[in-house]
Amino acid sequence: MSKVLEVCESDNTLMATRRLIKNAVERLELPPVVYDYLSVPMRFVEVAIPVEMDNGATEVFTGYRCQHNNVLGPYKGGIRYHHEVTTDSIKALSMWMTLKCALVGVPFGGAKGAVVCDPLKMSVKEKERLSRAYIRALASVLGPETDIPAPDVFTDAQVMAWMADEYSKIKQVPSFGVVTGKPLAVGGCVGRKEATGRGCFYVAREAARAINLPFNQARIAIQGSGNVGGSAARLFAEEGCTVVAISDISGGVYNPNGLDVSALLEHVQKTGFIKGFAGGETITNQDLFNLDCDILLPAAIENQITCDNAGNIKAKIVVEGANGPTTPDGDRILKEKGVLVVPDILANSGGVTVSYFEWVQNNYGFRWDLATVNKRLEDKMVEAFRLVYCFTEDNCDGLDMRTGAYMFAIQRLAEAMEYRGWL
Repeated sequence: MSKVLEVCESDNTLMATRRLIKNAVERLELPPVVYDYLSVPMRFVEVAIPVEMDNGATEVFTGYRCQHNNVLGPYKGGIRYHHEVTTDSIKALSMWMTLKCALVGVPFGGAKGAVVCDPLKMSVKEKERLSRAYIRALASVLGPETDIPAPDVFTDAQVMAWMADEYSKIKQVPSFGVVTGKPLAVGGCVGRKEATGRGCFYVAREAARAINLPFNQARIAIQGSGNVGGSAARLFAEEGCTVVAISDISGGVYNPNGLDVSALLEHVQKTGFIKGFAGGETITNQDLFNLDCDILLPAAIENQITCDNAGNIKAKIVVEGANGPTTPDGDRILKEKGVLVVPDILANSGGVTVSYFEWVQNNYGFRWDLATVNKRLEDKMVEAFRLVYCFTEDNCDGLDMRTGAYMFAIQRLAEAMEYRGWL
């Protein structure tokens, strides 16, 4: 067994991301200042957010907005509500957004925001007051041409509607384009909710073609049953693939003959979790990574594929629907095994792509239909996959697609920096 399997890295996601950026800059033989620009955010804002709770007491929450780089256009990135948020994780997420936008060719830079809280313990009214207070605290650094937030973990279209309304009140003019991922009634875009999962489906299909795997015969295992995993599962099933397993925070279910995806998602819609679905054998989240499958889609949370389980993965393709689902050690093991990993900055960029479509429609005061949105998303994702895959084959000496994706994105960013006179 390789020594790689013996010891897991202990450093965090931010450090790992900086190493990947540095490696890409050096391989491209770019000036070191490119790394200097990309290794730290242009602005990091921390704010105190006082909120009146339903019991009359005032609680002060900590909020963040990290604006990483705007060489390609306005900052863009989600806002998450989570009790385990760290400054390092927010910085890393903002870096990934910069790279995603460069990869798929949308004119945005990267950003990320968060509030340290437990939204599952808050009432609807408390979340509304928190969302409006967040915008009041950060309105001076946000705007449709400056920084455009979107939904993320434990935020949704309703949260975006509150934020857009509060920003419009501050500016005293309707400014719904300040956020994306809104409800349709206030300038949202059809297909936005499913966009990340749909993008994962498109790149999984292209990856299968790249290695001559018959896609409609592929066996699929998915971690996550929400907007990303659930949407992708439905599309895989419609294409004729066999979805053998799906899991979420409550556990998972496995059926070697294929799950009834529609019935499973209906069960999740009614109960909130996969637990209790009777269409297969009960498994744990870790069991999912040991299953016999062709394509594995980790679409839940960070750090799921590690040195502890990467050696057991049997999939030929891993499509990273979540942000950072694979640790550096896990990544090396998958590479040693010859697994094609479609990295997160490419695989899950469907969300920011359709967010861009929403922003364009807000600017023009015009709405596209669902067929148009999905076709334009497919074109973007297919083009991005093929460009990165070919770039990796031609320029990376047989290295992995993650290295190729970082190099391809950073090459585009460096070109923009040069034209703008930053270098």
